[in-house]
Amino acid sequence: MSTTPAISLTGLTKKFKDVTAVDDLTVDIRAGRVTGLLGRNGAGKTTTLRMLLGLAGPTAGHATVLGRPYGELPRAAHRVGVAMDAIGPVTGSTVRGELLVWTACLGLDRRRTDEVIGLTGLTGAEDRPVSGCSTGMKQRLALATALLADPEVLVLDEPANGLDPDGIRWLRDTLRELAAEGRTVLVSSHQLAEVEQTVDDVVVVQRTLRYAGTLADLTDGGAHRLEERFFHLVDAPERALTHA
Repeated sequence: MSTTPAISLTGLTKKFKDVTAVDDLTVDIRAGRVTGLLGRNGAGKTTTLRMLLGLAGPTAGHATVLGRPYGELPRAAHRVGVAMDAIGPVTGSTVRGELLVWTACLGLDRRRTDEVIGLTGLTGAEDRPVSGCSTGMKQRLALATALLADPEVLVLDEPANGLDPDGIRWLRDTLRELAAEGRTVLVSSHQLAEVEQTVDDVVVVQRTLRYAGTLADLTDGGAHRLEERFFHLVDAPERALTHA
């Protein structure tokens, strides 16, 4: 496994007038692993991902994926799969129609659409209007879209939102399988319980970095200790940077 980070954030800062959304965030995301980007709502997780993907410019610092800023990465849309709320469906599209739009944009064989439908459990829902899909089904469609180009890196913003317990188990198994294939998965969540059986590594943020290390080190002391440590990290008034 490569020791070169798949994603690097260095001094990443974002200010909106007098509000600092992300403050001097520096962390490396290891390749071939599932990393959870954790923090309360409003902690700066989505802003961080937007800066990583070139959707928002940092006030200071920089971010790279696969060694380059996203905007300078060759074939970036093929190498990095993204699922974020900001990427909405085409108005009036069906599940298959939405995937076919992205398949055409990426220059892929139309057969790939059927492959990702099967991979994400959307078989039988292909002709359903996206507007009529449940939140959980829309999450599956977002992941299917992210997987179309068979990317090396997946960036998923709150993919467990709206999933029932069976859906969360499916997501956990799917992400573990993707990492086992050598992909890097960065998944954000505001609920530790959603990802604690999924991730290898954990990055806890509350505007700035609170913890970066393995889940095993964070869980040292058992499940009760895990919840206690997590809430301490996100509630701490001062920087509590910890590298495991």
